[in-house]
Amino acid sequence: MGNKMFVSGNDAVALGVRLSKPHVIAAYPITPQTIAVERLADFVEDASLESEFMHVESEHSAMSASMGASAIGARTFTATSSQGLLYMAEGLFYAAGGRFPIVMMNANRSLALPWSIYGDLSDSLSMLNSGWIQVYVEDAQEALDMVIQAFKIAEHKDVLTPFMINLDGFILTHTYELIDVPEQDRVDVFLPEFETANKMSLDKPMNMGMSTTPADNLEFKVQQHRAIMRSKKIIKQVDSEFGTTFNREYGGLVEEYRLEDADVAIVCVGSITGTIRLVVDEMRQAGHAVGLLKLRYMRPFPEEEVAKVAGKVRAMGVIDKDISFGHEGTIFTHINSAVTLNTSIPLLTNFIGGMGGRDISKQDIENMFLLLLESCNGTRYDRVQFIGMGVEIDE
Repeated sequence: MGNKMFVSGNDAVALGVRLSKPHVIAAYPITPQTIAVERLADFVEDASLESEFMHVESEHSAMSASMGASAIGARTFTATSSQGLLYMAEGLFYAAGGRFPIVMMNANRSLALPWSIYGDLSDSLSMLNSGWIQVYVEDAQEALDMVIQAFKIAEHKDVLTPFMINLDGFILTHTYELIDVPEQDRVDVFLPEFETANKMSLDKPMNMGMSTTPADNLEFKVQQHRAIMRSKKIIKQVDSEFGTTFNREYGGLVEEYRLEDADVAIVCVGSITGTIRLVVDEMRQAGHAVGLLKLRYMRPFPEEEVAKVAGKVRAMGVIDKDISFGHEGTIFTHINSAVTLNTSIPLLTNFIGGMGGRDISKQDIENMFLLLLESCNGTRYDRVQFIGMGVEIDE
């Protein structure tokens, strides 16, 4: 197909961006994302990528510049992480409301305080209501492929919504893997030049970035919501077309693994998926009917796919590398809502772990599956379980 390369997740993102030929790249460094924009700067410098590389003064400026570029019809890319994503927060809502199909890589990293450069999902999950499509990738190959898919999905005339690609910080951004880099001519056919009517034009002037009154604000928000709901169909179409073109596809909104006859399942996102697959295979050999549901997208949320799986299993565990303090994990809340679409509701347990980059081991995952299997036999546990605790915390 293409060329085999041994690269980090950051490098894979940069290669995907180069293949996608953005007109503008707005760059500001932050660990562990910096390498991605450094590689893009290299590509612009050596002329392997013809693009305007804007080294801006902050993450807020990066999003502002991206919106300006997108507003004149330019394909635009940026990247950030953690506190940088929060610094962008104001702009995220502007970009979504303006229907600017910016593609952004976010290297998932814990939020302060305590200060940490290691990875959890508290940054991107805190931005679920910003109006961006959000995908979470498992490895470097999926990261590269999703950059190309993201531009096609975001720029679709029925979507026109910004797109956030999330990679686990360090675990993916700095780990080297063998990937297949698609050929440029194939990508050019798959991802045509960006054309949109949603741009500044002297020939067809339009109001962009307008204010509204209470009498008409809701109607704009409904349009945003419906565009993201329509993206479900486009996501599946684009993933299928990508599979036909490049012989790789990812299942659309979710991926099911060994769920056909499973009694219990664990739901997860991101890089932990690969480790869970190994544990599922080992426990299957030991006679346990366990399976895995990989959530690829948090926006749009695949509630129908989740409900379908929930109707087949007796218990489900949800791994959250995030907690909504005073309640439960954010992903768990979404799963808990989705399973109500099915008349058969499984027992649900929320596993909180991986915070601040702490490892979730194979033994931790096996213990989660065993707890779920025991719950099927009548043993009751607290709904929220903290895994991998080093010390006990007094109540």
